[in-house]
Amino acid sequence: MQVPSPLTELRDERLGDVRLWLKRDDLISPDIPGNKWRKLKYNLVTAREQAHHTLLTFGGAYSNHIRATAAAGARFGFDTIGVIRGEEHRPLNDSLAQAVRNGMRLSYLDRSAYRRKTSSAVLEALAAEFGDFYLLPEGGTNSLALKGCRELPAEITVDFDVLCCACGTGGTLAGLAAGLRPGQRALGFAALKGGDFLVADVRRLQTEAFGAATDNWSIDVDSHFGGYARHTPELDAFIADFRRRHDISLDRVYVAKMLHGVFAHVRSGHFPAGTTIVAVVTG
Repeated sequence: MQVPSPLTELRDERLGDVRLWLKRDDLISPDIPGNKWRKLKYNLVTAREQAHHTLLTFGGAYSNHIRATAAAGARFGFDTIGVIRGEEHRPLNDSLAQAVRNGMRLSYLDRSAYRRKTSSAVLEALAAEFGDFYLLPEGGTNSLALKGCRELPAEITVDFDVLCCACGTGGTLAGLAAGLRPGQRALGFAALKGGDFLVADVRRLQTEAFGAATDNWSIDVDSHFGGYARHTPELDAFIADFRRRHDISLDRVYVAKMLHGVFAHVRSGHFPAGTTIVAVVTG
């Protein structure tokens, strides 16, 4: 595991007098990258302290969280169970196949049952089938996950004004903002359409994890490019151009949308000249 993750300055004439650093959390581990490791870290510690031997979690068929949980289980000696939304399809896609290679047992819930996955009836049925397990929420976001994400700002060795990240559940943003020093702010970029609900979710997550919500963060809900996992020719062109300029391939579900949004805010003057930004490359 490469922690702290590398911090590199991005040289790009489009930034003008704004400085942009990349916090390369995608390089923490090829199998458990970025916020996936930070969210899992203290959950794994707690599972061990509670003498659990099995991790059970939920996700879609292409879930990075499912794949990362399987890899973490293989690395740290836990059995893993992935409860997948929808019907089983063969052959397995690359993501699920990798999870299976790391020892994960897959189970499937139809979409109706999956919507009730946290109900006592569904959890009791899973316990009857699989026995005792440590439950990780879908996406890995809980109070322990926020504790792991809160550690990231302290790893940054340059003075900065704004810390940017992509937002799915809001857990990463909630944790990062809690770790900032006075005067620093966090800016999240929602990867899904209609992300206004994330504001309430981030406040709730911070309150549950730390006792109170902070006021040092905000969310851009307009950089989603049509919705979760959607993309447009404009986003595809940005990704290709970024690869040519900087030899970095961006994940188009989360990171590309976030960085496109950062450059858009620079162009609009949202970030004044002299601002130093750190953008978290989560994977």
